[in-house]
Amino acid sequence: MANENYTVSNIDSFIITGFDHLQNQKLLGFLILITYMLILLGNSINLCIIMTDRHLHKPMYILICNLAVVDIMFSSTCSTTMISVLLAEIKTVSYYSCISRTFFYHLGDFTEVMALTLMAIDRLIAIKLPLRYHSIVTNSRTFLFIFVTWIAGFAVLGFVISVVDSVPYCQPVIRYVFCDYASMIRAACVNPEPYFFLPVMLSLWPMCGQFPFILCTYAVLAYSVNKLSNSSRKQMINTCLSHLIVLLSFYAPKLVSSILTRIGVVLNLTERNAIVIVASLVPPLINPTVYCTRTKEIRKRLADIFLRKKIVPNHLKSLSIALSS
Repeated sequence: MANENYTVSNIDSFIITGFDHLQNQKLLGFLILITYMLILLGNSINLCIIMTDRHLHKPMYILICNLAVVDIMFSSTCSTTMISVLLAEIKTVSYYSCISRTFFYHLGDFTEVMALTLMAIDRLIAIKLPLRYHSIVTNSRTFLFIFVTWIAGFAVLGFVISVVDSVPYCQPVIRYVFCDYASMIRAACVNPEPYFFLPVMLSLWPMCGQFPFILCTYAVLAYSVNKLSNSSRKQMINTCLSHLIVLLSFYAPKLVSSILTRIGVVLNLTERNAIVIVASLVPPLINPTVYCTRTKEIRKRLADIFLRKKIVPNHLKSLSIALSS
Protein backbone atom coordinates (compact mmCIF):
# COMPACT_ATOMS: atom_id res chain seq x y z
CA MET A 1 0.00 0.00 0.00
CA ALA A 2 1.11 3.53 -0.69
CA ASN A 3 1.80 5.71 2.28
CA GLU A 4 -1.18 8.00 1.65
CA ASN A 5 -1.25 9.46 5.17
CA TYR A 6 2.12 11.16 4.71
CA THR A 7 3.10 14.27 2.82
CA VAL A 8 5.95 14.02 0.34
CA SER A 9 8.98 15.87 1.66
CA ASN A 10 12.74 15.86 1.39
CA ILE A 11 14.13 13.16 3.68
CA ASP A 12 17.68 13.75 4.88
CA SER A 13 17.85 10.78 7.28
CA PHE A 14 16.10 7.55 8.25
CA ILE A 15 15.34 6.00 11.63
CA ILE A 16 15.97 2.23 11.93
CA THR A 17 13.12 0.72 13.98
CA GLY A 18 13.50 -3.00 13.20
CA PHE A 19 14.85 -3.80 16.69
CA ASP A 20 12.44 -1.64 18.72
CA HIS A 21 10.22 -4.53 19.80
CA LEU A 22 13.12 -6.65 21.12
CA GLN A 23 13.88 -6.76 24.85
CA ASN A 24 17.47 -8.09 24.83
CA GLN A 25 18.87 -5.63 22.32
CA LYS A 26 22.29 -5.37 23.99
CA LEU A 27 22.75 -9.15 23.96
CA LEU A 28 21.90 -9.36 20.26
CA GLY A 29 24.19 -6.40 19.62
CA PHE A 30 27.12 -8.13 21.32
CA LEU A 31 26.46 -11.34 19.37
CA ILE A 32 26.47 -9.41 16.09
CA LEU A 33 29.60 -7.52 17.15
CA ILE A 34 31.47 -10.74 18.02
CA THR A 35 30.33 -12.36 14.76
CA TYR A 36 31.46 -9.32 12.77
CA MET A 37 34.87 -9.29 14.50
CA LEU A 38 35.31 -12.99 13.70
CA ILE A 39 34.36 -12.31 10.07
CA LEU A 40 36.97 -9.55 9.82
CA LEU A 41 39.59 -11.69 11.57
CA GLY A 42 39.00 -14.84 9.50
CA ASN A 43 38.87 -13.13 6.13
CA SER A 44 41.83 -10.88 6.95
CA ILE A 45 43.91 -13.93 7.91
CA ASN A 46 43.06 -15.61 4.59
CA LEU A 47 43.94 -12.46 2.66
CA CYS A 48 47.25 -11.96 4.50
CA ILE A 49 48.34 -15.59 4.16
CA ILE A 50 47.59 -15.77 0.44
CA MET A 51 48.99 -12.34 -0.41
CA THR A 52 52.27 -12.85 1.49
CA ASP A 53 53.00 -16.41 0.31
CA ARG A 54 54.14 -16.50 -3.32
CA HIS A 55 53.45 -20.23 -3.52
CA LEU A 56 49.74 -19.44 -3.10
CA HIS A 57 49.59 -16.95 -5.97
CA LYS A 58 47.48 -19.36 -7.99
CA PRO A 59 44.00 -19.03 -9.58
CA MET A 60 42.15 -20.93 -6.84
CA TYR A 61 43.67 -18.82 -4.07
CA ILE A 62 43.06 -15.61 -6.03
CA LEU A 63 39.40 -16.61 -6.12
CA ILE A 64 39.45 -17.24 -2.37
CA CYS A 65 40.93 -13.73 -1.89
CA ASN A 66 38.15 -12.28 -4.03
CA LEU A 67 35.56 -14.08 -1.91
CA ALA A 68 37.17 -12.74 1.28
CA VAL A 69 37.00 -9.16 -0.01
CA VAL A 70 33.35 -9.66 -0.96
CA ASP A 71 32.54 -11.12 2.47
CA ILE A 72 34.14 -8.18 4.29
CA MET A 73 32.19 -5.68 2.19
CA PHE A 74 28.94 -7.65 2.36
CA SER A 75 29.00 -8.05 6.16
CA SER A 76 30.32 -4.56 6.93
CA THR A 77 27.46 -2.72 5.23
CA CYS A 78 24.83 -4.36 7.42
CA SER A 79 26.78 -5.15 10.62
CA THR A 80 27.93 -1.60 11.28
CA THR A 81 24.34 -0.34 11.10
CA MET A 82 23.00 -3.05 13.43
CA ILE A 83 25.85 -2.59 15.93
CA SER A 84 25.28 1.17 15.91
CA VAL A 85 21.55 0.74 16.57
CA LEU A 86 21.82 -1.99 19.21
CA LEU A 87 24.92 -0.98 21.19
CA ALA A 88 25.46 2.71 20.56
CA GLU A 89 21.69 3.33 20.35
CA ILE A 90 22.21 5.51 17.27
CA LYS A 91 19.15 4.75 15.18
CA THR A 92 19.45 7.61 12.72
CA VAL A 93 21.16 7.01 9.37
CA SER A 94 21.61 9.82 6.85
CA TYR A 95 19.91 9.45 3.49
CA TYR A 96 23.11 9.20 1.46
CA SER A 97 24.71 6.87 3.98
CA CYS A 98 21.66 4.60 3.79
CA ILE A 99 21.57 4.59 0.01
CA SER A 100 25.33 3.89 -0.24
CA ARG A 101 25.04 1.01 2.24
CA THR A 102 22.16 -0.36 0.19
CA PHE A 103 24.35 -0.23 -2.92
CA PHE A 104 27.34 -2.00 -1.35
CA TYR A 105 25.16 -4.57 0.45
CA HIS A 106 23.51 -5.71 -2.78
CA LEU A 107 26.79 -5.39 -4.67
CA GLY A 108 28.28 -7.84 -2.15
CA ASP A 109 25.35 -10.19 -2.67
CA PHE A 110 25.76 -10.03 -6.46
CA THR A 111 29.54 -10.46 -6.49
CA GLU A 112 29.34 -13.36 -4.00
CA VAL A 113 27.10 -15.25 -6.42
CA MET A 114 29.57 -14.56 -9.23
CA ALA A 115 32.55 -15.55 -7.04
CA LEU A 116 30.97 -18.90 -6.17
CA THR A 117 30.25 -19.50 -9.86
CA LEU A 118 33.86 -18.78 -10.85
CA MET A 119 35.12 -21.13 -8.13
CA ALA A 120 32.84 -23.92 -9.36
CA ILE A 121 34.06 -23.45 -12.95
CA ASP A 122 37.67 -23.46 -11.74
CA ARG A 123 37.21 -26.81 -9.98
CA LEU A 124 35.36 -28.25 -13.00
CA ILE A 125 38.25 -27.41 -15.34
CA ALA A 126 40.80 -28.70 -12.81
CA ILE A 127 39.18 -32.13 -12.69
CA LYS A 128 37.87 -32.51 -16.24
CA LEU A 129 40.97 -31.06 -17.98
CA PRO A 130 43.83 -31.55 -15.49
CA LEU A 131 46.59 -31.52 -18.14
CA ARG A 132 45.34 -28.30 -19.73
CA TYR A 133 44.25 -26.59 -16.50
CA HIS A 134 47.35 -24.40 -16.07
CA SER A 135 47.20 -23.24 -19.68
CA ILE A 136 43.47 -22.47 -19.55
CA VAL A 137 43.16 -21.02 -16.04
CA THR A 138 45.94 -18.49 -15.59
CA ASN A 139 46.34 -15.74 -13.01
CA SER A 140 45.78 -13.02 -15.60
CA ARG A 141 42.56 -14.62 -16.86
CA THR A 142 41.36 -15.13 -13.30
CA PHE A 143 41.91 -11.45 -12.52
CA LEU A 144 40.15 -10.53 -15.76
CA PHE A 145 37.03 -12.57 -14.93
CA ILE A 146 36.95 -11.19 -11.39
CA PHE A 147 37.22 -7.66 -12.80
CA VAL A 148 34.36 -8.35 -15.23
CA THR A 149 32.11 -9.63 -12.41
CA TRP A 150 32.75 -6.48 -10.38
CA ILE A 151 32.09 -4.21 -13.37
CA ALA A 152 28.85 -6.10 -14.06
CA GLY A 153 27.90 -5.72 -10.39
CA PHE A 154 28.53 -1.97 -10.43
CA ALA A 155 26.45 -1.60 -13.60
CA VAL A 156 23.48 -3.67 -12.39
CA LEU A 157 23.42 -2.21 -8.89
CA GLY A 158 23.94 1.30 -10.24
CA PHE A 159 20.67 0.93 -12.12
CA VAL A 160 18.91 -0.53 -9.06
CA ILE A 161 20.09 2.30 -6.81
CA SER A 162 18.99 4.88 -9.38
CA VAL A 163 15.46 3.49 -8.97
CA VAL A 164 15.70 3.82 -5.17
CA ASP A 165 17.04 7.35 -5.45
CA SER A 166 14.31 8.46 -7.87
CA VAL A 167 11.27 7.60 -5.71
CA PRO A 168 9.79 10.23 -3.35
CA TYR A 169 10.09 9.61 0.39
CA CYS A 170 7.50 10.76 2.88
CA GLN A 171 8.40 8.99 6.13
CA PRO A 172 11.84 8.79 7.73
CA VAL A 173 11.18 5.34 9.23
CA ILE A 174 12.74 2.03 8.16
CA ARG A 175 11.07 -0.94 9.83
CA TYR A 176 13.90 -3.30 8.95
CA VAL A 177 17.25 -3.81 10.71
CA PHE A 178 19.49 -2.10 8.14
CA CYS A 179 19.32 -0.30 4.81
CA ASP A 180 18.55 -2.39 1.75
CA TYR A 181 16.37 -2.14 -1.34
CA ALA A 182 13.20 -3.53 0.28
CA SER A 183 13.44 -1.30 3.37
CA MET A 184 13.96 1.88 1.35
CA ILE A 185 11.19 1.15 -1.15
CA ARG A 186 8.73 0.45 1.68
CA ALA A 187 9.64 3.82 3.23
CA ALA A 188 8.79 5.62 -0.01
CA CYS A 189 5.49 7.32 -0.92
CA VAL A 190 4.73 4.76 -3.62
CA ASN A 191 2.97 1.45 -4.00
CA PRO A 192 5.93 -0.88 -3.35
CA GLU A 193 4.63 -3.91 -5.26
CA PRO A 194 5.60 -2.77 -8.80
CA TYR A 195 9.07 -1.86 -7.56
CA PHE A 196 9.69 -5.40 -6.32
CA PHE A 197 9.45 -6.79 -9.85
CA LEU A 198 13.05 -5.70 -10.51
CA PRO A 199 14.69 -7.48 -7.51
CA VAL A 200 12.53 -10.56 -8.12
CA MET A 201 13.83 -10.76 -11.68
CA LEU A 202 17.39 -10.25 -10.50
CA SER A 203 17.02 -12.96 -7.84
CA LEU A 204 15.66 -15.46 -10.37
CA TRP A 205 18.98 -15.40 -12.19
CA PRO A 206 21.11 -16.78 -9.32
CA MET A 207 18.38 -18.97 -7.82
CA CYS A 208 17.09 -20.53 -11.04
CA GLY A 209 20.19 -20.14 -13.20
CA GLN A 210 23.52 -20.06 -11.43
CA PHE A 211 22.62 -22.20 -8.42
CA PRO A 212 21.41 -25.17 -10.55
CA PHE A 213 24.43 -24.66 -12.83
CA ILE A 214 26.83 -24.83 -9.87
CA LEU A 215 25.07 -27.94 -8.54
CA CYS A 216 25.41 -29.54 -11.98
CA THR A 217 29.13 -28.77 -12.06
CA TYR A 218 29.60 -30.49 -8.70
CA ALA A 219 27.52 -33.45 -9.89
CA VAL A 220 29.90 -33.77 -12.85
CA LEU A 221 32.83 -33.43 -10.46
CA ALA A 222 31.46 -36.17 -8.19
CA TYR A 223 31.21 -38.49 -11.18
CA SER A 224 34.69 -37.60 -12.46
CA VAL A 225 36.37 -37.99 -9.06
CA ASN A 226 35.65 -41.72 -9.10
CA LYS A 227 38.08 -42.12 -12.01
CA LEU A 228 41.01 -40.56 -10.15
CA SER A 229 43.65 -42.32 -8.06
CA ASN A 230 43.11 -42.62 -4.32
CA SER A 231 45.40 -39.71 -3.35
CA SER A 232 44.07 -37.38 -6.06
CA ARG A 233 40.52 -38.43 -5.25
CA LYS A 234 40.92 -37.59 -1.57
CA GLN A 235 42.42 -34.18 -2.35
CA MET A 236 39.67 -33.29 -4.84
CA ILE A 237 36.92 -34.48 -2.50
CA ASN A 238 38.26 -32.25 0.27
CA THR A 239 38.48 -29.26 -2.07
CA CYS A 240 35.01 -29.79 -3.55
CA LEU A 241 33.48 -30.40 -0.12
CA SER A 242 34.88 -27.06 1.05
CA HIS A 243 33.26 -25.31 -1.91
CA LEU A 244 29.94 -27.09 -1.31
CA ILE A 245 29.84 -26.03 2.36
CA VAL A 246 30.46 -22.41 1.31
CA LEU A 247 27.84 -22.67 -1.45
CA LEU A 248 25.11 -24.10 0.79
CA SER A 249 25.78 -21.60 3.60
CA PHE A 250 25.09 -18.80 1.13
CA TYR A 251 22.08 -20.24 -0.67
CA ALA A 252 20.33 -22.09 2.21
CA PRO A 253 18.72 -19.00 3.86
CA LYS A 254 17.58 -17.74 0.44
CA LEU A 255 16.08 -21.12 -0.41
CA VAL A 256 14.28 -21.34 2.94
CA SER A 257 12.80 -17.87 2.50
CA SER A 258 11.79 -18.61 -1.09
CA ILE A 259 10.22 -21.99 -0.26
CA LEU A 260 8.26 -20.60 2.70
CA THR A 261 6.92 -17.80 0.49
CA ARG A 262 5.93 -20.22 -2.28
CA ILE A 263 4.00 -22.55 0.03
CA GLY A 264 2.08 -19.63 1.50
CA VAL A 265 3.76 -19.28 4.88
CA VAL A 266 3.42 -15.67 6.01
CA LEU A 267 6.46 -14.49 7.96
CA ASN A 268 6.14 -11.64 10.42
CA LEU A 269 8.64 -8.79 10.50
CA THR A 270 10.77 -10.39 13.23
CA GLU A 271 11.08 -13.67 11.32
CA ARG A 272 11.96 -11.87 8.10
CA ASN A 273 14.60 -9.81 9.89
CA ALA A 274 16.04 -12.97 11.49
CA ILE A 275 16.42 -14.67 8.08
CA VAL A 276 18.04 -11.55 6.64
CA ILE A 277 20.54 -11.34 9.53
CA VAL A 278 21.46 -15.04 9.20
CA ALA A 279 21.82 -14.73 5.41
CA SER A 280 24.06 -11.67 5.83
CA LEU A 281 26.38 -12.87 8.61
CA VAL A 282 26.59 -16.68 8.51
CA PRO A 283 28.17 -17.13 5.03
CA PRO A 284 30.98 -14.56 5.61
CA LEU A 285 31.68 -16.29 8.95
CA ILE A 286 31.72 -19.82 7.54
CA ASN A 287 33.74 -19.10 4.37
CA PRO A 288 37.13 -18.24 5.95
CA THR A 289 36.68 -20.96 8.57
CA VAL A 290 36.14 -23.57 5.88
CA TYR A 291 39.13 -22.49 3.80
CA CYS A 292 41.42 -22.18 6.83
CA THR A 293 40.59 -25.65 8.13
CA ARG A 294 40.05 -27.62 4.92
CA THR A 295 42.66 -26.18 2.54
CA LYS A 296 45.98 -27.93 3.14
CA GLU A 297 48.26 -25.08 2.02
CA ILE A 298 46.47 -22.43 4.11
CA ARG A 299 46.28 -24.78 7.10
CA LYS A 300 50.01 -25.51 6.84
CA ARG A 301 50.85 -21.83 6.55
CA LEU A 302 48.72 -21.07 9.62
CA ALA A 303 50.53 -23.78 11.58
CA ASP A 304 53.89 -22.32 10.55
CA ILE A 305 52.85 -18.86 11.74
CA PHE A 306 51.22 -19.74 15.04
CA LEU A 307 53.66 -22.49 16.00
CA ARG A 308 56.54 -20.25 14.91
CA LYS A 309 57.98 -23.02 12.83
CA LYS A 310 61.20 -21.85 11.25
CA ILE A 311 61.38 -22.68 7.56
CA VAL A 312 64.94 -23.41 6.47
CA PRO A 313 65.75 -23.18 2.75
CA ASN A 314 66.95 -26.40 1.08
CA HIS A 315 70.43 -25.07 0.29
CA LEU A 316 70.95 -24.13 3.95
CA LYS A 317 69.80 -27.59 5.01
CA SER A 318 72.39 -29.16 2.70
CA LEU A 319 75.11 -26.85 4.03
CA SER A 320 74.19 -27.73 7.63
CA ILE A 321 74.37 -31.45 6.88
CA ALA A 322 77.75 -31.06 5.15
CA LEU A 323 79.21 -29.10 8.06
CA SER A 324 77.92 -31.57 10.65
CA SER A 325 79.50 -34.46 8.77
